[in-house]
Amino acid sequence: MKAILIAGALSLLVTLIGTRFAISVLVKQGYGQLIRDDGPTSHHTKRGTPTMGGLVVIIAVVIGYFTAKLATQTMPSASALLLLFLFVGLGAIGFLDDFIKVSKQRSLGLRSKAKLIGQTVIGLIFAWLAIGWEDDTGRTPITHFVSFTRDFDGWRMPTLLLVLWVLVLVAGASNGVNLTDGLDGLATGAAMMVFGAYVFINIWQSNQNCSFNPGMKCYEVRDPLDLAVVASALTGACFGFLWWNASPAKIFMGDTGSLSLGGAMAGFALMTRTELLLVIIGGLFVAITMSVILQVGWFKISGGKRIFRMAPLQHHFELLGWAEITIVVRFWIISGLCVATGLGIFYSEWVTGV
Repeated sequence: MKAILIAGALSLLVTLIGTRFAISVLVKQGYGQLIRDDGPTSHHTKRGTPTMGGLVVIIAVVIGYFTAKLATQTMPSASALLLLFLFVGLGAIGFLDDFIKVSKQRSLGLRSKAKLIGQTVIGLIFAWLAIGWEDDTGRTPITHFVSFTRDFDGWRMPTLLLVLWVLVLVAGASNGVNLTDGLDGLATGAAMMVFGAYVFINIWQSNQNCSFNPGMKCYEVRDPLDLAVVASALTGACFGFLWWNASPAKIFMGDTGSLSLGGAMAGFALMTRTELLLVIIGGLFVAITMSVILQVGWFKISGGKRIFRMAPLQHHFELLGWAEITIVVRFWIISGLCVATGLGIFYSEWVTGV
């Protein structure tokens, strides 16, 4: 528990202080955000705002986690190291995308195919290691089973299908956060809530783990307490970054932050056996992603008609005349309700055993 508190507090301080320094450096280098011409016209006032702030979040999480391990004199677990690999790896892809945008002075960075290839490579390495990295009892960080609040009995997937499932989750979650990151503080605040939920889930799974507390309701999850340390670091980092990212944003996280945070969500879902529960906990990200899928699909089917004035969903409400801060706060409320619902389902399954 001490490591959880240290990781969260230190990550918060690093982003709170470090982001201010990063803003100064990025402004001097001229690394400002480029704004797409087909977006809401109100966003053109944000042109030149420093981007790539997600780099500070990544550094804060890594510092927070490893400092907590040093302070408590405990070794990093396989699950935590794999999660950090997924988090940092996808962040590196996002950083490359952001760097191309600011260095080439264009609103589009990596081509979609190149970004997808990068996500696939990181996802494949993560899946390969997570499937085969056994502990002394033969448990691996992820299993071959589909899960909701725990693995479904009889839903065992062959290895090839499992790898594809991992890639779908990683790509879906990372792109979902990326699509949500369109208004000041929206993705950061919502992500903070999701990671806060995983702090609770991992602590609960540690207390009720089959290794220490065997029984009918115990959880077969590897390294849950160490995953809680990573979740705490992510929660604290998002919290500190939000100070500078809230409206009017002094810095954007960019793809560096959104891809890495989304990848971390997918990693938590896989390692805590809550893959389908993530759809509820991260309900805001799912809704925003679905708005894009529906918009594009209906546009092609109907011959040019649209469901929303603009996708992703948050821009639809902007074009309806809602103030940006109003959209962000109301979407945060929705995200909070999704997180509360997911946690309620998680806890009720343990209480009722259903």
